Amino acid sequence: MLAQAHSVSSKATPKRPVPVVAGHRVESSIDLMGAPMSFARNAEIYGEGEPADYLYKVVSGTVRTYKVLSDGRRQIGAFYMAGDVFGLEMGDEHTFSAEAITEARVLVVKRSALVALAERDGDVARQLWTLTGRELSRVQDHIMLLIKTAQERVAGFLLEMADRASHEGAVELPMSRQDIADYLGLTIETVSRTLTTLENAAAIELPSSRRIVLRNRSALNRLNA
Repeated sequence: MLAQAHSVSSKATPKRPVPVVAGHRVESSIDLMGAPMSFARNAEIYGEGEPADYLYKVVSGTVRTYKVLSDGRRQIGAFYMAGDVFGLEMGDEHTFSAEAITEARVLVVKRSALVALAERDGDVARQLWTLTGRELSRVQDHIMLLIKTAQERVAGFLLEMADRASHEGAVELPMSRQDIADYLGLTIETVSRTLTTLENAAAIELPSSRRIVLRNRSALNRLNA
């Protein structure tokens, strides 16, 4: 996998000049500077402990970041969907690994090139700082989620996914129940049992294992309060 990640990095170096336009957003910079890469389902994008030389933006598909704990359990840190930027690190190495959950297309941009652009363009620097702050806020929200009850965790997760979905009230989950369990710090049995409990309480509807309809957002919000 390390060899694959290194190969991706070597291919991802931008080959076109970096445009410097005052006032453009950092997301636009990534779009302009990034090299598109395609990843198969479950393919590694980068590994834990590898140099954090690149930033990534999801064009299509879904990506998960995760860490394997000392006892062999997997903890998923985040799910990234179209438009999300990931791979931001405070240090020089990745603290999590990243994999494509589904077939995914990702823009890869050299971190040093984006930082150099930010040094010349104050607006890009502010946007990059905002992006970093948003990621820190996401981490803090996830930490708070992990101290809640199982019902509160599942309700919070469904509301988070619904807020990110394009169809209000219905959620198409690209991740498996095991992924959800590893994100929420629960067993897959607890996740399945909790979803059934919420369905019996008429808070949600489960047309299929991946499609969830939020029938009573107020009830879910009360659980997530």
